Amino acid sequence: MDYTKYRRGYFMPIGTNTNWVNKEYLDKAPIWCSVDLRDGNQALITPMNLEQKIEFFKVLCDIGFKEIEVGFPAASQTEYDFIRTLIEDKLIPDDVTIQVLTQARPHIIDKTFEALKGAKQVIVHMYNSTSVAQREQVFKKSKQEIIDLAVSGATYAVQKAQDFEGKVIFEYSPESFSGTEPDYALQVINSVLEVFKPTKDNKVIINLPVTVELSMPHIYANQVEYISNNVNYRENVVISLHPHNDRGTAIADGELGLLAGGDRIEGTLFGNGERTGNGDIITFAMNLYAHGVNPNLNFENMPEIIKLYERLTQMKVPPRQPYVGELVYAAFSGSHQDAIAKGMAYRDSGKASYWNVPYLAIDPKDVGKEYMADVIRINSQSGKGGVSYLLESVFGYEIPIAMREELGYTVKGYSDKQQKELQNEEVLEIFRNEYVNFYGPCELKDYQFSKTKNGYNVNLEIQFGTEVKHLSGKGNGMLDSVSNAIKHGLGFEYVLSDYKEHAKEAGSNSLAISYVCITSDGRNVWGVGEDEDIASSSIKALISAINRNIKEMFL
Repeated sequence: MDYTKYRRGYFMPIGTNTNWVNKEYLDKAPIWCSVDLRDGNQALITPMNLEQKIEFFKVLCDIGFKEIEVGFPAASQTEYDFIRTLIEDKLIPDDVTIQVLTQARPHIIDKTFEALKGAKQVIVHMYNSTSVAQREQVFKKSKQEIIDLAVSGATYAVQKAQDFEGKVIFEYSPESFSGTEPDYALQVINSVLEVFKPTKDNKVIINLPVTVELSMPHIYANQVEYISNNVNYRENVVISLHPHNDRGTAIADGELGLLAGGDRIEGTLFGNGERTGNGDIITFAMNLYAHGVNPNLNFENMPEIIKLYERLTQMKVPPRQPYVGELVYAAFSGSHQDAIAKGMAYRDSGKASYWNVPYLAIDPKDVGKEYMADVIRINSQSGKGGVSYLLESVFGYEIPIAMREELGYTVKGYSDKQQKELQNEEVLEIFRNEYVNFYGPCELKDYQFSKTKNGYNVNLEIQFGTEVKHLSGKGNGMLDSVSNAIKHGLGFEYVLSDYKEHAKEAGSNSLAISYVCITSDGRNVWGVGEDEDIASSSIKALISAINRNIKEMFL
């Protein structure tokens, strides 16, 4: 790995004032333009066919995109036919403007306008490369020759637009802007603007693409600010940003570029695109959303969007993709689960006036995620909080605080042994097998209580092993009398140290759930009872604890 063969291939603009660094946040959404159907599509191993592109286009409209780049009509027949189908079948909503790409060459511009015939309003996006590498190695042209190429293309496009029945909005990209000298890029842009002559009612889009990401994001922001501050007709120019992700910082490029004067973002869903991809518009939009800014795009149906995207593009959304990946809200860590569970309880209590749950940047439900399926995930790293929160929120068990640590170790021990994540039903099965109505050598057959002046008397019929025993006892409460009968009748030594009960479901037919802890030889052991009758439930919980204690003594 010879690092000496590389150099910094970008250009820092001279004379920038970097006012953007003092801005704290973005307070409004930019103009969004999806380039999924052009830039994204051309990067697929198998590009989408006509029917797939139509389906994708409709979803982009549903999400809320008002500008959609639909293709390069001169590039292929499929691209051309798709645009004609959108227009002829009236598939373009009145508030959506389609955008098409063309090189600054007359015959390609001709094909472009031919494809657009009948459209009410279109963006014609013209480009030519301006970087040092492209000028010297690909086109072998001087700076002036590159300017002449851009100007002649713009001039020809303006002439073609005069005969077009709909409204034409022009967009110009100095392609490979990120590798172009800023002062020269400005010269090219201003030369093109003198041809387009933008007005208040007919603005021109100047797109500044990070065709290849060469610099740290603040350099790109300075470049954007330089163009924004010095471009002619600024009040009638829309500064558009098109960041690619070669250095992995496309989102930062776009966000800092917006702070520096950008008005518009071109990108794709999930960042699909050539090489490492484009800027992910979902991440851009959700970053705004997480700061309380309306992104003007709707991703509440994210699971369905992901399914469609993966089906049509044959690409996969990574599990750690911001906001949308399968695992981005997943908490396996016990401390994370505990904090999330407490944060959700705090929010449910009505004390929180805004979203501020630990470890969750946004409410997962806002993008179609479910708390138990996507947030609290149980494996060997999980803790007491996650297991208890799952059993309570999904299955209705209110696990006592003092029981949660033991229960957490029990459940994650299974996960550790099996080396896998446990699904919700598996966690419930472990809980019920290990704690609920746990039968061993001791089993309740029958009981009768009688109330006394000082408490209760009880007669018990208990099967212990193969022997049926009739026990009696008294105590200051029902459970205390049962406990005394078992201790004296069977010779057990323990302290009844904790008890809790609740109804599992609302209504007269709800199950009674009881939790009992006994302390024996300094060790706390829990049991859970479940029955339609509260007295039976509490006795079963005590016997479950006794049986579990006996089991542990002989392990």
